[in-house]
Amino acid sequence: MGAPYHQFCPISKAMEVLDERWTILVVRELVMGSERFNDMRRGLPRMSPSLLSRRLQQLERAGIVERRVEDKDVRYVLTEAGHDLRPVVEAVGAWGVRWIAELGDIDLDPKLVMWELHRSVDVSSVPPGRTVVTFRFPDAPGGQSRWWLVIRGEDVDVCDIDPGFDVAVTVTSSLRAMTSVWRGDLRWSDALRSGSIDIQGPESLRRALPGWFTMYFAGVPRPEPDLVG
Repeated sequence: MGAPYHQFCPISKAMEVLDERWTILVVRELVMGSERFNDMRRGLPRMSPSLLSRRLQQLERAGIVERRVEDKDVRYVLTEAGHDLRPVVEAVGAWGVRWIAELGDIDLDPKLVMWELHRSVDVSSVPPGRTVVTFRFPDAPGGQSRWWLVIRGEDVDVCDIDPGFDVAVTVTSSLRAMTSVWRGDLRWSDALRSGSIDIQGPESLRRALPGWFTMYFAGVPRPEPDLVG
């Protein structure tokens, strides 16, 4: 836990638990459904494993997460107190989309955007059977320019190595454009019209693909331009 503020205010008491670096992002991963250490690492690619381990231990001591071990399978499961943080995480995310719109190049990460896309898939909208979508990011660093989403039933996997299955659709995009679409800053239709995103494949799948993803922050109202500093 962070250093105590020695104030009775419930906000200060909550922040003694949550305001250390990376802590609220670890909670974000738990709220989004990650229960295993390696899954959380994929959602936090720039966080060291040792620091992630420490933060999980702190959250466990605070009663926010419970560590469960079955054979060699270790899971981190939110407690009732942890689940109560969902609206807090969602509100912080909505505030960030609404009021902190500027993204630097250093904020763009192909690993993270693919992980977010992978857990944004609405599997009920995807055709039955196995559907493979290739994502190409020509401006990504070497070795991170091609990714595959493999969707089959309720299972969605993200791969940075060709899984060897037939590809149904290929999406080519800049990192910034795809990140903006996921954040809800840019609509699929506008990105396709401008050419910042290109979708190749059978026409029916090209038209359907934007509906396969739930963009969590797309519905957040943005401020009028003259209100943004």
